Amino acid sequence: MRSGEAAGSEARFSAYVERLSTALGHRDREGPFQAYCAGLLGTEGRKSVEPLAAATAPARVSGQHQSLLHFVGQSEWSDAAVLAEVRAHVLPAMERHGPIEAWILDDTSFPKQGRHSVGVARQYCGQLGKRANCQAAVTLSLANHEVSLPVGYRLYLPKEWAEDAPRRKPAGVPDDVVFETKPAIALGLLEQAMAQDIPRGFVLADAGYGSDTAFREAVTALGLPYVMGVGPTTSVWAPGVRPLAQTKPRRGKGPPPLLRLRRDDERKPVSVKELALSLPEQAWQIIEWREGSNDVLKGRFARVRVHAAHRDNLRSELRPEEWLVIEWPESEAEPTKYWLSTLPPDIPFDKLVDAVKLRWRIERDYQELKQEVGLGHYEGRGWRGFHHHATLCIAAYGFLIAERETIPPSGHPSPRRLKTPTVSYRPRPMRSAPQTRASRSKLDRNAATTNSRRPGSSPPQMPLLPPNPTATQLMT
Repeated sequence: MRSGEAAGSEARFSAYVERLSTALGHRDREGPFQAYCAGLLGTEGRKSVEPLAAATAPARVSGQHQSLLHFVGQSEWSDAAVLAEVRAHVLPAMERHGPIEAWILDDTSFPKQGRHSVGVARQYCGQLGKRANCQAAVTLSLANHEVSLPVGYRLYLPKEWAEDAPRRKPAGVPDDVVFETKPAIALGLLEQAMAQDIPRGFVLADAGYGSDTAFREAVTALGLPYVMGVGPTTSVWAPGVRPLAQTKPRRGKGPPPLLRLRRDDERKPVSVKELALSLPEQAWQIIEWREGSNDVLKGRFARVRVHAAHRDNLRSELRPEEWLVIEWPESEAEPTKYWLSTLPPDIPFDKLVDAVKLRWRIERDYQELKQEVGLGHYEGRGWRGFHHHATLCIAAYGFLIAERETIPPSGHPSPRRLKTPTVSYRPRPMRSAPQTRASRSKLDRNAATTNSRRPGSSPPQMPLLPPNPTATQLMT
């Protein structure tokens, strides 16, 4: 790698962190912010506070450790404001690959020991594929086929934690945080994103969210189309089958009775699995879709226009018609996956399959966030630190996204590390962090004193990216 390219990367990193630091609310936070982000990008192995301190200030590890620990765990700066600056810088780089296509909802988990880290409980842990002691966060990411960027991140607080005052107080859980289901948290993240005027996309979520009929209806009420996984027992009205309408007999002088949908032995909904098994052979097609620039996959799919039927015997009219997409690999004895979607009726079949399969993008990027940037490496126990660390990881990852644009097509596939640039701090007046509206989930709620910036020392190493980096090449 030429020295000019290295210097350019260092200058861009310096400008990036300086821009983001305007959202911190106090000049003394800029030094720890630069060091933390540089450490996340340059430190090999585990990226908790102690290794970051050793990497960013080897001559004064103890003092740097205290500075970073205070900055991430106690300092009063706004996660929402920093994430807004990340979006403002990174979105143009993302959109050079094409417009934002999807808002992807997901939850990500972190195995933990003990019971005092905020939100830790025995629950399903996706990282382990089973129930285990872990923390879980609900996330919202913007995505196209090239990259995704988290824009909303909120810890799921299990009911046992939400109602346990002796554990809430030491962990710094804000008083206004109450128990919410994951779909409720997700809906809050969607409302927040809409208030921030983020480029729109269809909402993409797995069956953990899509199986909740009320959640799907709430997303539709926001004016957002969706593609959501559902379980095999989800009930729908098959094509050509409709309920009867019935009015109950009027009793007394009250208001006229409401019209209700009625079912009988011939007119009744079926599960999506029953419907899939009843489809003729010609309903199934082999459809290709792409994961990344080189990975072309194919599968066997069918699609049908249906009406969701969950408890519609309490309704006076059918829910709007939508797509049911079914995947049934030829090697399997029965269908394996189901999705409901409110994407347009005239969408081509291959485009619909491409939409339901776009979740690969977030799965790949969250693997990089966890393994390469250290999203799951935070060892503190508090609410604020959990969210601050996630924000800093997203900020560091945002720089990597934007940096991809600077590597020429002839760039070497295994670039060596460069020294991280030192941010130039010019005196500027004290400022308050920008106010960013958050409808349900706020990531910056507790007050704390600020820390003083100490003189810097030897910086860590940071990578440059090849034009199409793999997860490993992102950080090597």
